[in-house]
Amino acid sequence: MLSPRDLPQHDALKAMAQRYPELDVAAVDTCLTLLKTAHDIHAIIDANFAKYDLSAGKFTVLMLLYQADRALIPEEFLTPSECATMAGVTRGTITGLLDGLERQNWLQRQHHPDDKRRQIITLTVNGRQRLEAMLPEHFRLVSAVSQPLTSDEMLTLKDLLFKLHRHRPVIDRPHD
Repeated sequence: MLSPRDLPQHDALKAMAQRYPELDVAAVDTCLTLLKTAHDIHAIIDANFAKYDLSAGKFTVLMLLYQADRALIPEEFLTPSECATMAGVTRGTITGLLDGLERQNWLQRQHHPDDKRRQIITLTVNGRQRLEAMLPEHFRLVSAVSQPLTSDEMLTLKDLLFKLHRHRPVIDRPHD
Protein backbone atom coordinates (compact mmCIF):
# COMPACT_ATOMS: atom_id res chain seq x y z
CA MET A 1 0.00 0.00 0.00
CA LEU A 2 1.22 3.48 -0.87
CA SER A 3 1.99 5.53 2.22
CA PRO A 4 1.99 9.34 2.36
CA ARG A 5 5.80 9.16 2.61
CA ASP A 6 5.90 7.66 -0.91
CA LEU A 7 3.90 10.43 -2.53
CA PRO A 8 5.54 12.76 -5.08
CA GLN A 9 7.65 15.67 -3.85
CA HIS A 10 7.28 19.28 -5.02
CA ASP A 11 9.93 19.00 -7.77
CA ALA A 12 8.34 15.82 -9.13
CA LEU A 13 4.96 17.58 -9.21
CA LYS A 14 6.45 20.51 -11.14
CA ALA A 15 7.86 18.08 -13.70
CA MET A 16 4.50 16.30 -14.03
CA ALA A 17 2.73 19.64 -14.46
CA GLN A 18 4.64 20.19 -17.68
CA ARG A 19 3.07 17.04 -19.08
CA TYR A 20 -0.35 17.49 -17.44
CA PRO A 21 -1.51 21.12 -17.58
CA GLU A 22 -4.49 20.22 -15.33
CA LEU A 23 -2.08 19.59 -12.46
CA ASP A 24 -2.13 22.56 -10.09
CA VAL A 25 1.16 22.08 -8.24
CA ALA A 26 0.20 24.27 -5.27
CA ALA A 27 -3.15 22.48 -4.85
CA VAL A 28 -1.66 18.99 -5.08
CA ASP A 29 1.28 19.92 -2.85
CA THR A 30 -1.13 21.31 -0.25
CA CYS A 31 -3.29 18.18 -0.35
CA LEU A 32 -0.24 15.92 -0.05
CA THR A 33 1.03 17.91 2.93
CA LEU A 34 -2.40 17.62 4.54
CA LEU A 35 -2.45 13.85 3.91
CA LYS A 36 1.06 13.39 5.34
CA THR A 37 0.21 15.43 8.42
CA ALA A 38 -3.07 13.58 9.01
CA HIS A 39 -1.25 10.25 8.56
CA ASP A 40 1.37 11.24 11.15
CA ILE A 41 -1.23 12.48 13.65
CA HIS A 42 -3.27 9.29 13.23
CA ALA A 43 -0.15 7.20 13.86
CA ILE A 44 0.66 9.10 17.07
CA ILE A 45 -2.88 8.90 18.42
CA ASP A 46 -3.39 5.27 17.32
CA ALA A 47 -0.18 4.27 19.13
CA ASN A 48 -1.58 5.79 22.31
CA PHE A 49 -4.94 4.02 21.84
CA ALA A 50 -3.09 0.72 21.35
CA LYS A 51 -1.75 0.96 24.91
CA TYR A 52 -5.38 0.58 26.04
CA ASP A 53 -6.25 -2.03 23.40
CA LEU A 54 -8.45 0.54 21.66
CA SER A 55 -8.87 1.77 18.10
CA ALA A 56 -10.05 5.20 16.97
CA GLY A 57 -13.49 3.68 16.31
CA LYS A 58 -13.73 2.17 19.78
CA PHE A 59 -12.57 5.42 21.35
CA THR A 60 -15.24 7.34 19.41
CA VAL A 61 -17.93 5.02 20.80
CA LEU A 62 -16.57 5.38 24.34
CA MET A 63 -16.61 9.17 24.06
CA LEU A 64 -20.20 9.15 22.77
CA LEU A 65 -21.24 7.03 25.74
CA TYR A 66 -19.20 9.15 28.14
CA GLN A 67 -20.81 12.35 26.87
CA ALA A 68 -24.28 10.80 27.12
CA ASP A 69 -23.44 9.58 30.62
CA ARG A 70 -22.10 12.97 31.65
CA ALA A 71 -25.36 14.61 30.61
CA LEU A 72 -26.87 12.89 33.64
CA ILE A 73 -30.30 12.70 32.07
CA PRO A 74 -31.68 9.36 33.28
CA GLU A 75 -34.37 9.22 30.57
CA GLU A 76 -31.79 9.50 27.78
CA PHE A 77 -30.10 6.33 26.58
CA LEU A 78 -28.02 5.54 23.52
CA THR A 79 -29.13 2.64 21.36
CA PRO A 80 -26.77 0.83 18.99
CA SER A 81 -28.40 2.47 15.94
CA GLU A 82 -28.14 5.95 17.49
CA CYS A 83 -24.51 5.24 18.30
CA ALA A 84 -23.89 4.18 14.68
CA THR A 85 -25.48 7.38 13.36
CA MET A 86 -23.55 9.60 15.75
CA ALA A 87 -20.26 7.82 14.97
CA GLY A 88 -20.90 7.94 11.22
CA VAL A 89 -20.60 4.18 10.75
CA THR A 90 -22.90 1.39 9.61
CA ARG A 91 -24.93 -0.73 12.01
CA GLY A 92 -22.71 -3.69 11.14
CA THR A 93 -19.59 -1.74 12.06
CA ILE A 94 -21.08 -0.51 15.33
CA THR A 95 -22.03 -4.08 16.26
CA GLY A 96 -18.39 -5.14 15.89
CA LEU A 97 -17.16 -2.16 17.91
CA LEU A 98 -19.72 -2.75 20.66
CA ASP A 99 -18.95 -6.49 20.79
CA GLY A 100 -15.25 -5.78 21.26
CA LEU A 101 -15.81 -3.10 23.90
CA GLU A 102 -18.26 -5.34 25.75
CA ARG A 103 -15.73 -8.22 25.79
CA GLN A 104 -13.16 -5.78 27.19
CA ASN A 105 -15.62 -4.69 29.90
CA TRP A 106 -15.74 -1.06 28.72
CA LEU A 107 -19.49 -1.09 28.18
CA GLN A 108 -22.62 -3.12 28.72
CA ARG A 109 -25.80 -3.67 26.78
CA GLN A 110 -29.07 -3.70 28.65
CA HIS A 111 -32.75 -3.81 27.82
CA HIS A 112 -34.37 -0.40 27.49
CA PRO A 113 -36.37 0.24 30.70
CA ASP A 114 -39.53 1.15 28.74
CA ASP A 115 -39.21 -1.25 25.80
CA LYS A 116 -37.55 -4.61 26.42
CA ARG A 117 -37.21 -5.16 22.65
CA ARG A 118 -34.68 -2.33 22.45
CA GLN A 119 -31.12 -2.32 23.72
CA ILE A 120 -29.32 0.54 25.39
CA ILE A 121 -25.59 0.90 25.79
CA THR A 122 -23.87 2.30 28.86
CA LEU A 123 -20.33 2.44 30.14
CA THR A 124 -19.53 -0.03 32.89
CA VAL A 125 -18.24 1.45 36.14
CA ASN A 126 -14.86 -0.06 35.27
CA GLY A 127 -15.08 1.33 31.73
CA ARG A 128 -15.87 4.84 32.98
CA GLN A 129 -12.97 4.70 35.45
CA ARG A 130 -10.53 3.46 32.79
CA LEU A 131 -11.68 6.12 30.32
CA GLU A 132 -11.38 8.89 32.92
CA ALA A 133 -7.89 7.65 33.77
CA MET A 134 -6.75 7.71 30.11
CA LEU A 135 -8.37 11.00 29.02
CA PRO A 136 -5.80 13.36 30.60
CA GLU A 137 -2.99 11.59 28.70
CA HIS A 138 -5.03 11.63 25.48
CA PHE A 139 -5.79 15.34 25.81
CA ARG A 140 -2.11 16.12 26.56
CA LEU A 141 -1.14 14.20 23.42
CA VAL A 142 -3.66 16.05 21.24
CA SER A 143 -2.45 19.36 22.69
CA ALA A 144 1.17 18.39 22.01
CA VAL A 145 0.34 17.72 18.35
CA SER A 146 -1.04 21.27 18.06
CA GLN A 147 1.64 22.84 20.28
CA PRO A 148 3.70 24.45 17.48
CA LEU A 149 0.69 26.60 16.52
CA THR A 150 -0.47 29.75 18.27
CA SER A 151 -4.12 30.04 19.28
CA ASP A 152 -4.77 32.29 16.28
CA GLU A 153 -3.04 29.84 13.94
CA MET A 154 -5.14 26.97 15.30
CA LEU A 155 -8.33 28.95 14.66
CA THR A 156 -7.17 29.84 11.15
CA LEU A 157 -6.24 26.22 10.40
CA LYS A 158 -9.58 25.00 11.74
CA ASP A 159 -11.44 27.54 9.58
CA LEU A 160 -9.46 26.53 6.49
CA LEU A 161 -10.01 22.82 7.10
CA PHE A 162 -13.72 23.44 7.64
CA LYS A 163 -13.80 25.37 4.36
CA LEU A 164 -12.27 22.36 2.58
CA HIS A 165 -14.76 20.07 4.33
CA ARG A 166 -17.72 22.21 3.23
CA HIS A 167 -16.40 22.15 -0.34
CA ARG A 168 -16.34 18.34 -0.38
CA PRO A 169 -19.92 17.85 -1.62
CA VAL A 170 -19.09 19.99 -4.66
CA ILE A 171 -16.17 17.78 -5.63
CA ASP A 172 -18.11 14.57 -4.88
CA ARG A 173 -20.50 15.24 -7.76
CA PRO A 174 -19.85 13.20 -10.91
CA HIS A 175 -18.27 15.10 -13.77
CA ASP A 176 -20.07 15.42 -17.10
